[in-house]
Amino acid sequence: MIGERAVDLGRLIGQSDEYKALRRAHEQVRDQTELQERMSRLHALAEQLEQSAATGPEPPETLVNEYNDLLGLIQVDSRYQSVVAAQANFDKLMLQVNEQILEGIKKGAASPIITLS
Repeated sequence: MIGERAVDLGRLIGQSDEYKALRRAHEQVRDQTELQERMSRLHALAEQLEQSAATGPEPPETLVNEYNDLLGLIQVDSRYQSVVAAQANFDKLMLQVNEQILEGIKKGAASPIITLS
């Protein structure tokens, strides 16, 4: 019974405007080769900086500058901003869903009557 309800909830979330907007935003970014390359390079730089920080010596200034420059280019891209906004809206929806599930759990735990339908 719970599994069926979970599937129904997932279906409803998948049909929500927030989820649809997030998928569209991701698809727009996925189709942009230059932006994808920049994001991949940024990820690689972030890993290098983390590794450098973990091993002790200061990372080279050129590496830090490249990371900052690339981050700036990505952040001003309107397609990237669309993903960030859509993700924030979807996260809000999921927070509301989780709060409502928690409320249901509290009510269910307080009720001496068991209902499965």
